[in-house]
Amino acid sequence: MGVMEKADDLTSSDAREYLTFRLDQEEYGIDILKVQEIRGYEPPTRVANAPNFIKGVVNLRGTIVPIVDMRLKFNCSKAEYNSFTVVIILNLRHRIVGIVVDSVSDVMELPPESLKAAPDIDSVIDSAAVLGLGSLGDRMLILLDIERLMSAPDMGLVNVAE
Repeated sequence: MGVMEKADDLTSSDAREYLTFRLDQEEYGIDILKVQEIRGYEPPTRVANAPNFIKGVVNLRGTIVPIVDMRLKFNCSKAEYNSFTVVIILNLRHRIVGIVVDSVSDVMELPPESLKAAPDIDSVIDSAAVLGLGSLGDRMLILLDIERLMSAPDMGLVNVAE
C-alpha cells in the first residue's frame, strides 16, 4: 500500500480518536479502539531467548501477555523505568499485547483535515506501520498502525497461520 493510499485510509471517515503517548522526545498516536487498558509498569517475567525489546510476560487476569518495550524497539536513547512509565494493554485481533511507553498523554480527536501522509524516510519503524502524521495546534503526532507493527515477523508475537 502506498503512502497516499494510507493517507486516504485515514481521511476516508470522520474524526478518529487516538491515544497519545511519548517515547523519548516524540509523541505517537494509536487507534483508541485497540486499547484495552493502561497500567503502571511492573517488571514482567523474563522469557528465555526473546529479543531484547520483549521484556517478558505478565499474567493479566489469567491471560499471559507479552510486554514489548517500544523504547527499545524504536532505539530510543534511553529507557528509564519511573513513576510515569506505563504499559498500554492492546487488544489486537489475534492476541493481547502490552507496550511499554514513557508516558501516556491524552486521547485526541483528529479531524481528517489534520492528517498528512508520512514522509518517505528510512527509520527504525517499518514505514508500512506508520499511518501518517496528525497535527493539532503545535502538536505533531506520528500515527501508528499498532496492529501491523505488533504482527511484524521480527516481533515474533503472532503466528502467520493465525
